[in-house]
Amino acid sequence: MAEAQRQLASLPFAVLLLAPGQKLAAANPAAEQLLGQSFRRLEGRPLDAVLRFEEPRIAERLAQADGQLSARATSIAPLGQPSRHVDLTLAPVIDQPGWQVLTLIDIGGAEALRDAPAAGEGGVLRAPEILAHEIKNPLAGIRGAAQLLGRKLEGKDLALTGLIADEVDRIAKLIDQMQSLSSRTSLDLAPCNLHEAVRRARAVIEASGKAPQIVEEFDPSLPMVMGNADALVQVLINLLANAADATRDVAEPRIVIRTRFASGLQLHTGDAGKALRLPIELRISDNGPGIDPDLREHVFEPFVTSKKSGQGLGLALVRRLLRDMNGRINHDRDPNGGWTHFRVHLPVAREGRKILHEEAA
Repeated sequence: MAEAQRQLASLPFAVLLLAPGQKLAAANPAAEQLLGQSFRRLEGRPLDAVLRFEEPRIAERLAQADGQLSARATSIAPLGQPSRHVDLTLAPVIDQPGWQVLTLIDIGGAEALRDAPAAGEGGVLRAPEILAHEIKNPLAGIRGAAQLLGRKLEGKDLALTGLIADEVDRIAKLIDQMQSLSSRTSLDLAPCNLHEAVRRARAVIEASGKAPQIVEEFDPSLPMVMGNADALVQVLINLLANAADATRDVAEPRIVIRTRFASGLQLHTGDAGKALRLPIELRISDNGPGIDPDLREHVFEPFVTSKKSGQGLGLALVRRLLRDMNGRINHDRDPNGGWTHFRVHLPVAREGRKILHEEAA
């Protein structure tokens, strides 16, 4: 125990142990320095009495006893001190209900201004940049294990190991892309087969064993879309996983994936306000109970979730990736039919535009 305390005291960033009710139970010297008070004065006090979080949704997430959180370049205001920019993580203590560990890394004003997040989602969605190293190392181990298993299997089981390896590669690429996104660089866009992306995402969801019946209603005449194949698969996995979760307690759960040509929607880009048409629509529908009415207007914002163990980042990431592909997403509820619809709108790849013009004529 003494050794653990020495190691904690040597950490250069602030560590706070929170007891149930978010009362301060321990703090290392870096935390005392950040908060400007000794632990003797802090002990037993509620966190919100000594530290204010300027992003309301972060404060809401922190108040959830079993919540996990990672945010970068967020603003805090210790009692009686000016605001600071910090990288923040929160995690529950294993086997200790209600206990949490909060870490705060002071990144300094200059760095925060140089890498200031966009309002709302930017600071949070840069969390993969911080975690990239920790995620990529176990991914390599998973891929190696899948390859070893593949040498001993055949048939359908062998195909599953191939799926694992492909998904590891895709996630590793996505991490690289998210690191690029955090530096405000754009995704590499190219013609993509939307139906291939759907089937790849569907295979991942079905391999988890938690997917309900999935029905495909595809328009086979659709041209290629302009996007990023790996990011598009990630978008579809998130949407299908949410639909599967939403139908978990439904007697006859169903998910319907529909693609179609839907004229009329267009995006005005920054290139002199030039209009970009988004005529390809992909709709993912589920017959679950729907989104809480109080959350419907905010589901694409960070930290908004109705799931007890959710981070509230999945749909925020979906929107971010689609915007970087010049796409858009919206949702609606059909109360009479009992369906929730998420609609993704994408532009046509360059070589497909002539086909659509001919069809429209």
